[in-house]
Amino acid sequence: MSCARGVRPAFSLARPARALPPRTAQRAVLTWAAAAALAALLGLGHTAAQAQTAANTDGALPAAATALNSTVVDAREAARKKDRARLTAARAALAASGHPLTVWAEYWDLSSRLSEATADDIEAFYTRWPATYLEDRLRNDWLLELGRRRDFNALAREFPRFRMNDDREVACWALLTEHLAGRDVSEAARTAWFAQREPDDGCQMLATAMVDAKRFSADDVWRKARLALEAQRPAVAKAAVGLLGPALARDVGDAVDKPAAWLRKSAGLTRNAHELRALALMRLAATDLDAAVAALGDNSAALPRGLAANVWAYVARQSAFKLLPEAASQVQRAWALMPAELPRTLALSDETLAWGVRALLRSPPSALNSGLVQRQIDAMSATEQRDPAWQYWRAKAQLASAAEGTAGEPQRAEARRALEALAGPLGFYPSLAAEDLGLKPPLPTAPAPLTTTEREAAQQSPGLRRAQLLAALGLRDEARREWNYTLRGMADRELLAAARLACDAADWQLCINTAERTKTEVDLALRYPLPYAAEITAAAKGAGLEPAFLAGLIRQETRFMTQLRSHAGATGLMQVMPATGRWVAKKIGLEPARADAALADPATNLLLGSRYLRLVLDDLSGSQAMAAAAYNAGPGRPRRWREGAVLDAAAWTESIPFNETRDYVKKVLTNTAVYAALLDGRKTAPLRPRLGSSIGPRDAAAAPANTELP
Repeated sequence: MSCARGVRPAFSLARPARALPPRTAQRAVLTWAAAAALAALLGLGHTAAQAQTAANTDGALPAAATALNSTVVDAREAARKKDRARLTAARAALAASGHPLTVWAEYWDLSSRLSEATADDIEAFYTRWPATYLEDRLRNDWLLELGRRRDFNALAREFPRFRMNDDREVACWALLTEHLAGRDVSEAARTAWFAQREPDDGCQMLATAMVDAKRFSADDVWRKARLALEAQRPAVAKAAVGLLGPALARDVGDAVDKPAAWLRKSAGLTRNAHELRALALMRLAATDLDAAVAALGDNSAALPRGLAANVWAYVARQSAFKLLPEAASQVQRAWALMPAELPRTLALSDETLAWGVRALLRSPPSALNSGLVQRQIDAMSATEQRDPAWQYWRAKAQLASAAEGTAGEPQRAEARRALEALAGPLGFYPSLAAEDLGLKPPLPTAPAPLTTTEREAAQQSPGLRRAQLLAALGLRDEARREWNYTLRGMADRELLAAARLACDAADWQLCINTAERTKTEVDLALRYPLPYAAEITAAAKGAGLEPAFLAGLIRQETRFMTQLRSHAGATGLMQVMPATGRWVAKKIGLEPARADAALADPATNLLLGSRYLRLVLDDLSGSQAMAAAAYNAGPGRPRRWREGAVLDAAAWTESIPFNETRDYVKKVLTNTAVYAALLDGRKTAPLRPRLGSSIGPRDAAAAPANTELP
């Protein structure tokens, strides 16, 4: 397979599977990888190359490896089906053979009976499998079990050993033990509780204890309820207000479950009724925005200014999500009501502030000049303010709102410094910042080649090897978790070696995701490999597409993993839905049934996916941003999203209502710019030419929308 200029031979690592039927092709890729992993891990005497040769000649693994593979997969299935006898037998067989994935079988077995387990059972597992991912994963599970048992002494002893510390309920249990020990954990407890999205025992018990001890105020409780409703979690809101007593628990149930009826009959405004009215208005805004606006317009004067500002900001958020033109004026109304010093318990959430900014980005330029964009971004948490999107738009707002002439020069200079700090060759907003400044930052140069020692260290890492074996057996979720845990604390060179290990095994998903973690040593050959280069180029040219655009989209869709299949049934490199594949096949003269059967074949998948992308691109005025949005969310949505005012293309992209689609479009366009530079042998990857200058309604002279597109 040919390599692109300027890119090292990572482009040629994947074997084309066009000559094989789709199911056979998928099995072949997994078979040689499984054989290679088993050879290394089980000492079967095969190198990776020998294993691949064996798989290519007879398609079979050594008998011992096949049996062990089957036992691992059987253990996982037994765990899923809660078949304890079958799981116990599989675990014993793996342990007797010394199989490297015995730890997983033991974990599945112990997890299945955790409610009956003793501390000795847990410690025995820790002793057998020290410093492994599953030692810490079991510790997470055990901490939750100790919380359920209310064994706070054991929980306090165990928690300091929890390395991942990534479970919010565990964090709540740990904070509760500290509170019970007499330490003031109010701020940490408040932060953990406010961030809780799903009902759980630990955070609710922590909140109960903090309210009882008067560490959380009633204002804290009401803010938690508002945050829960913002997250569309009414049960969490009810549980929070229930901490203030059974009478309020009943009232909040009525206000949240039947907001319109409750608002009509509420009277005699007390402080609690103010809060309940705010919750009812927020809940109504989520289900009937017009009714909420009408009710708020009639009653906002009856609410305290800060609370009214909160509710208007949430209404604006709902309007902004629907791309309604009145969203910007609603943001302005909210901030007109905002007290100069807003109490912590009335502070707006980062998500509501973000939607307020997006509402202004879709409004006339005067909104960007008003200073309100800056004010909202400045109100975000420190973490959120570091997001490149808000760094970029704050600087743009500073430039727009600066006074003319020398009076505004200090503000313009500050904005330029912010853009310079953000600017870079990779990433959506870093690229736009650089281009706005007229800069052309070069793509990172390749780091020094990995040494034999560095590569061998990755090859000998037990965690990485277990992850590769899990992936080879089709247990990709387990593989990803094992792999990512093993990457913890790795320096850039170690990450590059791990990425190279994954690339060498044609696991492009692990390869790319690992390479993207490096901070200073950036290897574009690992971050942007191009397996199936010849097939992608041929499909792109056949569809009249730029190969870089097709590659950029595939990198975001599947990381070039041909065997991936979504829960909805999307299949292959381009995640083509069967119905869409049949529709495209009919359009281009292929037998739909044949195309459907061959959808997992890379060549067929590329043919159908690229032709569909071409049709979408044509329907959306040739805009790569809108075409990428259509590929992710369906063509009908970007058709609606483009209506209204003509917007700067970056503002249009930032205001895409779906978080997933917004992120998808940014990454597809960034990928496309980098692949175009690599394929053309250029040192820079300009983004704006792909994004375009503006996006707006369909030209009146253009052909009508192709409403047949699925």
